[in-house]
Amino acid sequence: MRTQAGYFFLSGLRVQYTKPPLSINDQLGLLVQRGMLVPDVDQARHYLSHVNYYRLRGYWLPFEDASGAGAHRFRVGTTFDDVVSLYVFDRHLKLLLMDLIERTEVSLRTQWAYQLSMRHGAHAHLVSSLYTSLTVYNKCLASLEEEIKRSHETFIKHYSTKYRQPPSPPLWAVCEVLSLGQLSRWLENLKHRGDRQAIAAIYGLDEKVLCSFLHHLSHVRNLCAHHSRVWNRRFTFTMKIPSRPPALSSGFNPAADRQIYNTFVMLGHLISIVSPGSSWRRDLLALLSGCPHAQPDKMGFPSGWQTLPVWAT
Repeated sequence: MRTQAGYFFLSGLRVQYTKPPLSINDQLGLLVQRGMLVPDVDQARHYLSHVNYYRLRGYWLPFEDASGAGAHRFRVGTTFDDVVSLYVFDRHLKLLLMDLIERTEVSLRTQWAYQLSMRHGAHAHLVSSLYTSLTVYNKCLASLEEEIKRSHETFIKHYSTKYRQPPSPPLWAVCEVLSLGQLSRWLENLKHRGDRQAIAAIYGLDEKVLCSFLHHLSHVRNLCAHHSRVWNRRFTFTMKIPSRPPALSSGFNPAADRQIYNTFVMLGHLISIVSPGSSWRRDLLALLSGCPHAQPDKMGFPSGWQTLPVWAT
């Protein structure tokens, strides 16, 4: 479905959009009309005033009656508080994810810079022959140069004022201005498998698995950064499930390759190396137990997941 100038394109049929905007009271009235219970009207008005109706819609969809009783009718007993609890759960889930992603990203940046500089010199990112696709390389380098120009970091300014050549700071400086998506492209475009494997080996992974996960993780991070729903989302970009080590590979759910469960399994493995004292598992379990509506199976958690080694606290 695409929109253009107020029209919808549905299966080749062009239909003009005619729905009028609704006031907060009318939005609330529509929810009540569809069967939602609203114990605290003032609180509901507050949420609808500060959390877009369309955003909340993603959290009340699981409460809609699937029996065909009526268009967008809610199951009997559904309350506005149920929707809010699921919304708050997802918000805390994203905060936990962002904490894990930050630690992982910083570590990966560090290893990318360290391994390449030790193998190919301080400015290995300026050696085009180290990369498979010259087109991708040029795009990556152009993006990096833009980040360097925009950066107000002291170490970037120090380099530009003190050194004339090479035009770019060394790897251990530029890695600090790389986004996760950019890092993913730099890593994947390395020509020699040995360079990628030198980085992946730090985490006990095959380089293909790491590259795949990094691509997936940059997508998840962008969803979190833009405050999008993640708890039951089916992701566009999947990741390659590793076959080793066995304790890790046995923790994945192959049937949930587009859900957040597998993301947590891989992040957990990386965090056990990057930050072994992290309490993220306990935090996640507390989140799940605090919101009964956040059904683990909707997130890809398999039956009996608590007994798997990857979830040992």
